[in-house]
Amino acid sequence: MKETLRFILNGHPTELTSDGERMLLWVLRTDLGLTGTKYGCGEGFCGACTVLVNKEPVRSCGIPIKDVNGKDIITIEGLSPNGNLHPLQKAFITHDAMQCGYCTSGMIMNAYGLLLKNPQLTRAEIIESMEGNLCRCGSYGRIIQAIETAALEMKGGMNR
Repeated sequence: MKETLRFILNGHPTELTSDGERMLLWVLRTDLGLTGTKYGCGEGFCGACTVLVNKEPVRSCGIPIKDVNGKDIITIEGLSPNGNLHPLQKAFITHDAMQCGYCTSGMIMNAYGLLLKNPQLTRAEIIESMEGNLCRCGSYGRIIQAIETAALEMKGGMNR
């Protein structure tokens, strides 16, 4: 059944009419044209579809759009307003933390959610927290380095 839903998407009030059971991933990609969020496994295991809902990383392939009604959603597109890259995006480039790039937006969004909660994560905490995001190319070492670099920049430890 279609219903009118309202939420904040990347800082902008958004309203749409949709079947409330439709998955957030497909609403973002198909209805709203935000294709940075990727379809991976479709079962919430790989993390390619990670977005933030009320500052918490969630797998958008497993959350119905009705469950984000009234909430704040941030996608990878929302991290670089006006084309200014977020420290995580810059660090992923600097550390060459992507090969095919398919998992990258989910990795960055998961890391962003973690760093919002605790910008002083240890390497062990980063590894544990990122364990649920899969990278078939095996760029994990560079991904961890990128997150560490971004964490320093986000808390003002680097001048770039």
